[in-house]
Parts: sequence; structure tokens; C-alpha cells
Amino acid sequence: MRALITGAGGFLGIWLARALAARGDTVTCLLRPRGDASGLAGISYKRVEGDVTDAASLRPAVEGQDVVFHLAGVRRGATREDFMRVNAEGTRLLCDAMVASGHRPRLVLVGSLAAMGPSSPTRPHVEEDAFQPHEWYGESKAEAERIAFSYGDRLPVTVSRPPRILGPGDHENLTFFKLVKKGIRLELVGGPRPLTMVDVEDVVDALILQAEHPNAVGQAFFCAGPGAPLSLEAVQDLGAKALGLQPRTVRVSPWALSALASAADGVSRVTGKMLPLNRKLARQLLAPAWTCSSAKAERLLGFHPRRDLEDSIRRSAEWYREQGWL
Repeated sequence: MRALITGAGGFLGIWLARALAARGDTVTCLLRPRGDASGLAGISYKRVEGDVTDAASLRPAVEGQDVVFHLAGVRRGATREDFMRVNAEGTRLLCDAMVASGHRPRLVLVGSLAAMGPSSPTRPHVEEDAFQPHEWYGESKAEAERIAFSYGDRLPVTVSRPPRILGPGDHENLTFFKLVKKGIRLELVGGPRPLTMVDVEDVVDALILQAEHPNAVGQAFFCAGPGAPLSLEAVQDLGAKALGLQPRTVRVSPWALSALASAADGVSRVTGKMLPLNRKLARQLLAPAWTCSSAKAERLLGFHPRRDLEDSIRRSAEWYREQGWL
């Protein structure tokens, strides 16, 4: 398989590139001119410089590809337009380039559970649920899906919607491990709030399956990890166990977390430095639940997550420590 990966220098992109190269696939990575490619060291791939917001750079990148894995996007932004320009309109420009190439490569778009918005604590989201994003990032990911599927008469399109992803190299959950390392276990008043999580290698397995399975075309799929949902508190407990620590519990009210997040956003605006805490993260943590079911992927594609989440957290903690991130 000849595969292009946008966003290849990110956490998921690195794991996907490694898996594809290990299979013997021909891997091309779309990277920004000054983009960090250090995580791709040791992986056999071709580098193409470009950006999903630069239409001229996309045509040569998609030329001759069998599959385009579209991972590029932004998770943080100061305005709604920041998210829409990259996550939504970047998807449109990529689809235009794929159509113009004339040979109909398959598009595997990496969406997000955030497009659906929070779930009920007692009912996980399924693919048939309506989009109900509650912040700009989720809104932009929902719009990216709409755009991608609007090309369904010209391109074979499939969408993967991962929940929160765990694994060595992840930045999104690092803050909680850092708290544990400092001896703090954060407990949010009014919880626990269920979280569906998944190991990065299970997400990679799902993406490759969607790139090859005929039943994937025209469909969106969740890829949940095995077992029951976790919670913020459970993730910290398992991280503490992996690190051999016994942090003290600090209970935080929703009001206090929101106030701290607003203050952090103010500091970010003034200094230009993105802090670990922000209003987007606070709203996510305070939602009643973020859960989804991968039953559709199991039924139509034969997808079965294989990585135990406690082991994922252990591997993450060990990797953070080895890299000096903790």
C-alpha cells in the first residue's frame, strides 16, 4: 500500500507511520517546512513538505497514493476561525487535491469523539447519534466529517472517531502524570465522570483496517478500548501505581477548576505560552461523561481492541520517566 500521512510528526502519526513501514508499505509523510520530524527517526518514509492549509503543496503529496490518512489538525486555538481554517477547510483542500489527482485514493479521516459532544454516564455514544459539539474544536471536527463525506461521490471516504488516546509519546494526558509525580491526585467534585479511552496501537490497527476493508467506505466508526470506561481519578491512580507513588488527594470544585482555567487562558493570551490547563480542557473534564461504543467497528470490520488500558498507562508512565518528561 502506498500511503500518505498528514500530521505525521504528531503522536498518532508517528505510531501509524511506524506500523505501516513495518508492514512493508510505502509511507509518505506530509510535514511542514520547519516541522519536527524527530519522532520519525528510524522509520522508512519519504518526506514531502507542505501544509493542509496550502493547496499548492497538497497536489504533489497525494499523487500516486492508494490511501491518504488525514491526521493533521489543531487542538488549541484562540478563535473559532483558528480551528475551522485548519481542521475543516484543510480537509476541504485535501479532498480537492485528491479529486484532482484523478485516481481516487481512499481518504481515512481521523475525526474525534469531541464532534459528538459529551455522552450520558449511562449510555455511550454510537455512530448514529447527532453531532452536538460543545466547543470550537469539536465543532471543527464535525464540520471536517461533513466536508469529507460530501466528496463521497468522487472519493472513497471513511472516518475514525477516537476517544482519548493513551500511549508512549502522548502529550494530552501528560499533565495528569505530572500532577501525580508532584504528589497530587486531582479529584473533581461531583464525579466520577466516565471516560472511554483507547491505546494508540489499537487506533492504528483500526485506521489500517479502515484503509483496506470494503465495508469501511462511506462509514464512520468509533474505536473504543477494551473493558469499562475509566475516569480522571482512575487514570491518576493507575499512573501512581506504575510510578510507585502514593499522592495525596486534592478535591477541586467545578467552579474552582473553571476559574483556574479562565486565569490560565488569560496568561496564555498575554504571554503567548500555551499552559496545560485551559477552558477547553476544563469543560471536557467537567462534562458528565465522554464515552462511546466500538460495536459497529466490531460488527462491520471485525475490529477488536487488544491493548489493556492499565498496561497502556504503565507503558506511558515508564516512557515519560525514561524521556525525562516527569
